[in-house]
Amino acid sequence: MFAKNGMVATTQPLAAQAGLDIIKAGGNAIDAAITTAACLTVVEPTSNGIGGDAFAIVWTKGEMHGLNASGSAPASISIEKVIAEGHDKMPVYGLIPVTVPGVPAAWAALNEKFGRLPLEECLKPAIEYARNGYPVSPVVAKNWRRAFDIYKQRCIGEVYTPWFDTFAPTGSAPKTGEAWASPAHANTLQEIAITRAESFYRGALAQKISDYSKKFNGFLNADDLAAFTPEWVRPVSVNYRGYDVWELPPNGQGIVALIALNILKGFDFPARDADAAHKQFEAIKLAFACGKQVITDPAYMQYSTDELLSENFAAHLRAQITCRAGKYIAHTPPKSGTVYLATADGEGNMVSYIQSNYMGFGSGIVIPDTGIALQNRGADFSLDPNHANALAGGKKTYHTIIPGFLTRGSVPIGPFGIMGGYMQPQAHVQVLMNLIDFNLSPQQAMDAPRWQWLDGKRFIAERNFPPHIAEALVEKGHMLDITLDSGTFGRGQIIWRNAETGVLQGGTEIRADGHIAGY
Repeated sequence: MFAKNGMVATTQPLAAQAGLDIIKAGGNAIDAAITTAACLTVVEPTSNGIGGDAFAIVWTKGEMHGLNASGSAPASISIEKVIAEGHDKMPVYGLIPVTVPGVPAAWAALNEKFGRLPLEECLKPAIEYARNGYPVSPVVAKNWRRAFDIYKQRCIGEVYTPWFDTFAPTGSAPKTGEAWASPAHANTLQEIAITRAESFYRGALAQKISDYSKKFNGFLNADDLAAFTPEWVRPVSVNYRGYDVWELPPNGQGIVALIALNILKGFDFPARDADAAHKQFEAIKLAFACGKQVITDPAYMQYSTDELLSENFAAHLRAQITCRAGKYIAHTPPKSGTVYLATADGEGNMVSYIQSNYMGFGSGIVIPDTGIALQNRGADFSLDPNHANALAGGKKTYHTIIPGFLTRGSVPIGPFGIMGGYMQPQAHVQVLMNLIDFNLSPQQAMDAPRWQWLDGKRFIAERNFPPHIAEALVEKGHMLDITLDSGTFGRGQIIWRNAETGVLQGGTEIRADGHIAGY
């Protein structure tokens, strides 16, 4: 897809078109990002919601800005209290893993700092879709059905009733093409728009969240919500073959992708062959072995991003790669639900934006009569007090969602992102190498077969992964399985801007209901 005056790329066509319409109505790329993000809480609720977190990288007027709108654990929670409730690790569902949502504050902060149109105008399309309904798209319907089956088995009890009332009012998940609406969601979006999110953190909506949490002995309360403000941060980068690759600093895992690229830039990759894949495999394992040990709330981290992204540290890790598969510290990535979007306008503004409820719909907790599905981001905390990411009241957890941005010197190239839990840094590396090392177009880079590290020496790859490369990797000691399900390999978007002509070239996701809207 090519365009000149504006472009929006995301996983749901209705949301992408709504974002483009805002640009046509006089808004900029930031307005378009807010509009698209709000719409996605309605038209793709399987992966995000009002009760989730958000991160963004914004390029405007020749400068880059980063926004961290992730919330902390409730102040009253502790490892001891969670263990006392009978848990030996953080639960996935219920009120315990709920952290302070950052999404509404992200919309308000972006609108206040960079937006051109009123927040009410930006949220209007989402409100209309929530109130009047829309036909559910195919991949969303598939994920909705899968989530319904999981929640029906695991989310039992009165506390979960509003989830089923909201997302399965007929007793089942909506099918492809079936209309779904949520007037309560519409009312909540309207209140967020009118109050510029104040109601969500210090008003009527905050009280509803707090009251429901209190009713079922949750930790989140009104004071936790009132204390939250999103944080403007400085993005961090490494130079990879003349391009500066930008991610947000911790508590996000973007530095895992940067550590891996720092390792890989010391090698030459003349072809997309087994040797290239082997080095990618090893670099990702080494990067995660480091990242999973140290990434957490920046106030608790023992190492700086400068130390983790230093050339000396990259050389030290690179030296550990041999011609055989190594076994580094393992982790098991959970399935997740996240939406990513990229926007650009004809004035040069661009946004890389990501928001998530973490695992699908999130915790299974929906605040009655609001449509607010609360995230389960706290599930990533450790109950080991000696772990860097140990649970503590008021602490932010290791965060998987990461927006990316590419520049060349002081020239912006554009936003990119691939959602999908712990797949995200892996996909960032693969897609960027497809673009930079192997000279693929944005759409070709998105379409190329992907692989994913699971743990130890275990990897999975998509069905179209070249068999001869797979065989060579097994000979090097990797345990590689080919899977028919592409749902765990991430879903991404790219907008690439030609610095000379200003023409925008987009790439969207074939693994989702991906769409690029442009004009």
